[in-house]
Amino acid sequence: MNDEDIDELASDLRVSLGQITRRIRAETSFPLTQAMVLGRLHREGPQTVGDLAAGARMRSQSMAQAVNELQALGFVKRLTDPDDRRRRYVLLTEIGHAAIEEDRAHRDTWLSEILAGLTDDERDLLRQAAPVLARIAAS
Repeated sequence: MNDEDIDELASDLRVSLGQITRRIRAETSFPLTQAMVLGRLHREGPQTVGDLAAGARMRSQSMAQAVNELQALGFVKRLTDPDDRRRRYVLLTEIGHAAIEEDRAHRDTWLSEILAGLTDDERDLLRQAAPVLARIAAS
């Protein structure tokens, strides 16, 4: 594969993955920032608002607003660090865990229905591509 072919593949992947990402986001029950907060807390555990903001590359004030909205919905709560009373952690509540699990199940069902409409060969091709896409995402 020459450089032009690689550039064309890169462009095609960027466009396709962008469209898939936007479509998956459209299936979520939460605004983007809230979904990101819930997802990070679910995957990584309690974090400060500053940590969440840094991970999302956004201002702490904007992240605090998203956390406040989630707290008002009962999806997260804040706990004071017993070792440093100035530090407060945000963590998922049971309601928050249930909401993120339900949201993920909905998106998984949506994607499963689409995959079911593909041919066996297309699904096999995607099964082979999944680890490669994961490596690209991790780099």
